[in-house]
Amino acid sequence: MRRAQGGARGRRVTDDKTNLPIRIAALYQFARFDDPAAIKPDLLGAMEKAGVRGTLLLAREGINGTMAGSDEGIEAVLDHVRTLPGCAEIEVKESRAAAMPFHRTKVRLKKEIVTMGQPDLDPLAGVGTYVAPDDWNTLISNPETILIDTRNDYEVQIGTFKGAIDPETKSFREFPEWFRAKRAEIEAQGGAPKIAMFCTGGIRCEKSTAFARAEGVKEVYHLKGGILNYLEHVPEDESLWHGECFVFDERVSVGHGLRLGDHTLCRACRRPLSAEDMGHEHYEEGISCHRCWDERTDEQRARYAERQRQEMLAEARGLEHVGRREEADTDG
Repeated sequence: MRRAQGGARGRRVTDDKTNLPIRIAALYQFARFDDPAAIKPDLLGAMEKAGVRGTLLLAREGINGTMAGSDEGIEAVLDHVRTLPGCAEIEVKESRAAAMPFHRTKVRLKKEIVTMGQPDLDPLAGVGTYVAPDDWNTLISNPETILIDTRNDYEVQIGTFKGAIDPETKSFREFPEWFRAKRAEIEAQGGAPKIAMFCTGGIRCEKSTAFARAEGVKEVYHLKGGILNYLEHVPEDESLWHGECFVFDERVSVGHGLRLGDHTLCRACRRPLSAEDMGHEHYEEGISCHRCWDERTDEQRARYAERQRQEMLAEARGLEHVGRREEADTDG
């Protein structure tokens, strides 16, 4: 049974950059934190005091996350983040929204700020060569360059660069095994590979290129600032990007100029859905889509249905449903 998309769609942010009250800041920094747990209380306190929502991840390798709030609130938290070891020059990707895209304020302790299953890998010791968006087209148009999309399969499905290899991974944790198998295949054909990698905001690229270098690959490049930086700075008529880019917040997807995309989110599996996907017989708002139908039990779908009912009741009353599923960890 298919149910029309309603309330969830109405909660999406807009791409109008003018006079929007909510400032969204996506950030990450590989740094060396000897005791992440000691950093957590003050960071969480700074977010709560500033009225900022979102999730920030802390690990011994650094910080990663996305948060949203007023201009003053975001600036206050960023001031605090810049006092952390190695974070004085942290780069922040910003956008604006008409409504708050997050529902909680969290600081989580992790083994890795982006999970690759390689906790001993040190990105600070040897990442690949950064390539600015303006120079990216030249690099990936070179027939000797092997271009790899390091994102998950559901992200690649809605957009990628022309000629990119899709590892078809369901999580970034699968990337090392895929890379080792693919590298052997490439080298069996002869020649040393020149590899270029990209991801949403740059963090997975830094780790994947560091991994490739640790595996002995010498020529490794990655897109500085990720796809979002490219879409923001490269004109659409010069772009080699096709489709939209999935983002880990209520915008769901963006296109050239970081304009709001046409995808929405399945609240059961958190994969992006096109208008065509929402016309599938297994799509039911808040409960299922054709991609997760076989992955969930009837019992799970019943729980999702009750959650959706409570959300719609809360929305009708102008309230925030506290039981709504948490947003996914930032994975840029």
